[in-house]
Amino acid sequence: MTIPLVFALAGQGAAIAFLISTAGVLLVALNVNQFARISSSPGSLYTYITDHMHPRWGVLAGWALLIAYLGTAASVGAGVTNYANVILRDRFGMQAYPLLLTALVMVFACYLAYRDVQISARLMLWLEAASVALISVIAISIIVQHGWRLDMGQLTLQGVSPEKLRLGLVLAIFSSVGFESATSLGSEARNPLVSIPRAVKWSAILAGVFFFLCAYAEVLGFRGESQNLGQSLAPLHVLAQKAGFPPIVGTLTDLGAVLSFFSCFLACITAAARVLFLMGRNGALHSVLGEAHEANQTPHRAVLVSSIAAFLPAAVMMTRGVNLFDIYGLIGTVATFGFVTVYILVSAAAPIYLRSLGRLTPQAIVISVLAILAMCAALLGNLYPVPDAPYSYLPYLYAALLLIGFAWSTIWSARSPSFVPEISGDLPALPTETD
Repeated sequence: MTIPLVFALAGQGAAIAFLISTAGVLLVALNVNQFARISSSPGSLYTYITDHMHPRWGVLAGWALLIAYLGTAASVGAGVTNYANVILRDRFGMQAYPLLLTALVMVFACYLAYRDVQISARLMLWLEAASVALISVIAISIIVQHGWRLDMGQLTLQGVSPEKLRLGLVLAIFSSVGFESATSLGSEARNPLVSIPRAVKWSAILAGVFFFLCAYAEVLGFRGESQNLGQSLAPLHVLAQKAGFPPIVGTLTDLGAVLSFFSCFLACITAAARVLFLMGRNGALHSVLGEAHEANQTPHRAVLVSSIAAFLPAAVMMTRGVNLFDIYGLIGTVATFGFVTVYILVSAAAPIYLRSLGRLTPQAIVISVLAILAMCAALLGNLYPVPDAPYSYLPYLYAALLLIGFAWSTIWSARSPSFVPEISGDLPALPTETD
């Protein structure tokens, strides 16, 4: 669903927008890994920023991450419902009530995250592997059918203005956001100081390559079609038919989309819960959020709160008649602002951290500066030129949500005593150093 939205903004520059976004996200990943190679915490980027910048910056980052993760969950929840209804319509001639379907997604994902993060992580892995494999086969088939000739219209940005490319870049970044969510698991991951940095780096690279391939193939495949790519609700279904696959393959691609969106929903509420958990431990939110389940060793109350908070925005928009595609794009854009904010802060914190260790190098400073510039460019690209309504209102909605959350935590921490016990008492022991 992201690629048609990027195409609607950037036209033939969609694939290049994904390529540029991947370069920017990879720069951020290199900064994140400066922390992930040495310390591990269930609070992800929130902890990195809190520990090495002023605590107020940490609170700001925490709320930006919550908006990002919960907004992404709300957005992809609409994606699950959209593609599930596409399957029901095409195969059975019926559709489910969107609000009910989204609620079922929330309940099932909440159950998995509540019980055991290992179960949910393994489930996500297999669901994503099957979906990515199927989508890749279709994309490559379209390229092969074209004859392996380079589509110079896309590669040379034919008819694409810099303004259009900048507008498409924000949603292109949305495709890779959350690449760092492995950092939220802390020592729940096996050998976290090795596996988490590896996951962060390769998630950024492989997601970017995958989306570039898909965008290139979809723009190529829709050329000459009566329906514009930017208007398609199920582009891979159309491309599967064009590539000559039997109708069942189109249905399987829609099923793959359902599974992808669901696993993303699950990943986001898992990551958001761990941010809520640590904010509760640090006194930025109520301390009950900083408690772990005695048997499951999961932040169970934070999981419940994050699941409900992810459901409500999409539910309100559905009841007001907003279509699922617009829900995905609108909430997804707000979520992207949250991620970009945190990526800027963690990139600024990285050289401060390295300096405290006596490991700061000119190369690290350059990577930090380039990452900050890339994320700022993406942020400014959605402010000027001013996009059409309602997208023109979204930066101000995000700023209002961020400031309200920040003010709430500031007032709460001022009225409540600091509550920062050892996290190891609630979750598995967190390693802090490595050779």
